Amino acid sequence: MVEKVEVPLADRSYSILIGSDLLTALGKELSDLNFPQRIAVISNPTVDQLYGSVVRTTLEKSGFSLQHFNVPDGEKYKSPETLQSIYDFLIKNGFDRGCGLIALGGGVVGDMAGFAAATFLRGIPYVQVPTTLLAQVDSSVGGKTAINHPLGKNLIGAFYQPEMVFIDTTTLNTLDQREVSAGLAEVIKYGMIHDSHFFCWLEDNIVKLKNRDPLTIIYAIRRSCQIKAEIVEMDEKEGSVRAHLNYGHTFGHAIEKLSGYGQWKHGEAVSVGMIVAAKISAQQGLCSQQDVERLTNLLLAFDLPINPPDFSLDDYVVAMQRDKKVKKGTLTLVLNRGIGGVSLYKVKDISSVFSPLL
Repeated sequence: MVEKVEVPLADRSYSILIGSDLLTALGKELSDLNFPQRIAVISNPTVDQLYGSVVRTTLEKSGFSLQHFNVPDGEKYKSPETLQSIYDFLIKNGFDRGCGLIALGGGVVGDMAGFAAATFLRGIPYVQVPTTLLAQVDSSVGGKTAINHPLGKNLIGAFYQPEMVFIDTTTLNTLDQREVSAGLAEVIKYGMIHDSHFFCWLEDNIVKLKNRDPLTIIYAIRRSCQIKAEIVEMDEKEGSVRAHLNYGHTFGHAIEKLSGYGQWKHGEAVSVGMIVAAKISAQQGLCSQQDVERLTNLLLAFDLPINPPDFSLDDYVVAMQRDKKVKKGTLTLVLNRGIGGVSLYKVKDISSVFSPLL
């Protein structure tokens, strides 16, 4: 059974397909989509070894011609140098505007391949085939593409929507538990900002999610994608409500930057960032201490961290001042209103807000 979630964006609309054992159907789905016949599959060595041959077989059976290019595995390689290597590969192998890209991998691959598709020859079609839970519920959906800069995460990028997101949940079976838990942090985020009933459902299904029960995982992914699609439909380029999706990310990105990209998984950093945001929310009277405790307990149940690494307040402030959400010197924090709601809170003096928490 294949679940389908639509991302309705007029002429840029596309489908998210979700199910188990789907990879062998990728060729047919791309044919139905009239995707370009010549394809560059961008992946990394780990994912390519696991799924590269399956993807090659299904695409070639459907008449596609493809070449693979692997980028190094890890957040620290989401860089201008790696992006340049993708451009070099495409140019040297004669790819043109009649070609397409497939991003086969986790968030790093998806972000870089998407940005390459957005900028190569001013834009060519691409499809996301995310293989980690984090990428399936978050980074593959919504058209945000980017690379990191040494001074900040995702500072160089573009909004560029895929032609399709193709999610095979069986790829999660090869992930270690830490990677799955990191993805569940983003799933929890959706409950905190948008759907209190979903948050309660997560509390009731901890064991099944940790054990990767197929139907439970599919529901968690589908509901997460539905929430993100609803928000992206209202605000594709983050002019207003799409900023709600950044809950936990301001402080989380600071952790990633200060720790050195790749030391903390993105979801782990967001987990701590959500706790920090919830505590600020409680200080502002937007949520109760019980709400903070429920979030804390759910994150701990999935073996996620809740305490920030030991950097100075000044280090955190400098990192957050370089956040994308800073405008004219003012940082906009995303705070939860209870569980299932959200509010934007403008901060001019970052130190005064965060000093009680660090």
